Amino acid sequence: MDGLTTSRRDFGLHKIAPMKFHEREPYIPSEEPMDLLSTYKQDFNYIRGSQVGPVKPRDSKFPHGDKIQYLPSYKADYLPWNQPKREPIHPSHNYRPQSTSFENRTTHQDDYALKGLVTTVSCKPAIKTKLCNVPFEDLTNYKMDYVPHPVEKPFVKEAEKFRPCDLPFENLTTHKESFRGLRGEPAKSSKLPAKWSAQCIPFSYTTEAQDKYQAWPRAQLFSKEPIEYIPSDEKMDLQTTTQTHYRYIKGSRAQSCKPLLSVKKGGHFESSTTTKEAYKQWAVMNTKPIKPVPHLSLPTEPLDYQTTTKTCYVPHPLTSTKNYKPLWTGARRNIPVEGQTTYSISFTPKELRLCPASYSEPPGYVFEEVDAMGHRIYRSVSQAGSRQDSCVSIQDPKKPGQKELEVSA
Repeated sequence: MDGLTTSRRDFGLHKIAPMKFHEREPYIPSEEPMDLLSTYKQDFNYIRGSQVGPVKPRDSKFPHGDKIQYLPSYKADYLPWNQPKREPIHPSHNYRPQSTSFENRTTHQDDYALKGLVTTVSCKPAIKTKLCNVPFEDLTNYKMDYVPHPVEKPFVKEAEKFRPCDLPFENLTTHKESFRGLRGEPAKSSKLPAKWSAQCIPFSYTTEAQDKYQAWPRAQLFSKEPIEYIPSDEKMDLQTTTQTHYRYIKGSRAQSCKPLLSVKKGGHFESSTTTKEAYKQWAVMNTKPIKPVPHLSLPTEPLDYQTTTKTCYVPHPLTSTKNYKPLWTGARRNIPVEGQTTYSISFTPKELRLCPASYSEPPGYVFEEVDAMGHRIYRSVSQAGSRQDSCVSIQDPKKPGQKELEVSA
């Protein structure tokens, strides 16, 4: 095979000459001095000028040099009137406190009197203890294998001595100085005594659960005999990983590097503060409340302490409700479940047959012809005669009116 390509044939090699680089001329410094003048210095010369005066004209409203009178219209027009002070309009003080002492008892103290304890009867069945004849084995692995070790004496830190303060302690507080306890009479209730109804039905201590759900006889518990403990002959190693690897190294105690506080002793402590000097206690008098004059006329008849609840909702005797719970029919018997279902009764198993079209040469059929669509048509061996009889069904060849067996070529 020729190794020439179109690129090799058309694009041939040419001789390449080496590139020539231009050599720079050496720099020769000039001997003339350098002119440091710039275009700005030559063209823009500095000219000294005088200060320019203001162009804005002078205001002609006020003469120059006179003092302006700053008097607003509010002070000139709105002047105070010399009128006497009005007295405040307030209701007259006609309230007079009652001379009789106030009953300090409450409604709760009158209605809810202290009652004694109610003795109830327990309906719980008695617990019958069953004693076991087998003695209890109180030996454990801890009692048998544990070896007591001597306990070291703990380190006790010496307490520092208390140094009392030289200044006296001021034990007076604002509460002790301002609030002084005054003794008074106990509160009395103003509620009427309770009226017990004559129809008092005794409370039934029996419940529906106690009547119907009785205790069942319990069968005797089966106790399994304990397995006899056989102690091991080997000696138990009581050393742990912490005791073997992390041993106690005796060393000196670490000393604190914190500097000591320099407490200045002596001198008088100045206990006066800004709050004590500026905010002093005032002599305040207790002001009496201003109460309006009542405009309602109170009824002269005594008030009956009956409410809507007491008058309308009268207590009725308790009614015994009927229990509609079905009776206990006992435990269910072990009746086997019927295993018959609709599927197991109505389903009929059928035989699975292999399609004869899956064979290259179906057994029991003879090749007849190939139609225009390219399908291979077979006919049954047992049948002979007309074209209709030669048509083969996939499921049953004996039934007339079924499709012919066709196999694609």
